[in-house]
Amino acid sequence: MRCVVQRVARAEVRVDGNVTGRIGPGLVVLAAFAAGDGEAELGWMAAKLPDLRLFNDAGGKINRSLRDVGGAILLVSQFTLYGDCRRGNRPSFVASAPPARAAALYARFGELLRGQGAPVAEGVFGAMMAVELVNDGPVTLIVDREAPAPGGGR
Repeated sequence: MRCVVQRVARAEVRVDGNVTGRIGPGLVVLAAFAAGDGEAELGWMAAKLPDLRLFNDAGGKINRSLRDVGGAILLVSQFTLYGDCRRGNRPSFVASAPPARAAALYARFGELLRGQGAPVAEGVFGAMMAVELVNDGPVTLIVDREAPAPGGGR
């Protein structure tokens, strides 16, 4: 599982001109799922994101979490995060979970984030979306949680 996490002052996502999700201060989370991802990866990521210290404290240090500041998450599916550009000029997406599996993982991930107490707004899985955001900082992280390799190794 791979997420690009951006601290934002505000953000929204539109599908066919209609707003499907909107947040004020918080995090935009672009989420991609690999073929082997499951409950362990989703649970780890859902627990990690609300507690990441990505927001400024009174002294201007990045030392407060989404929970600390009462922020929200805008969750957007983004299978292209698994695009492999090492060979040729056309990205390969073979590492991404198949669409039906990814849709189920995306839905479950939203549930788990809500279970952590984070307000979550969402895009629409598989839709062509327009995401508008105002970066705050900017602060952007890539957070990976790899599924176990065959045989149980990481």
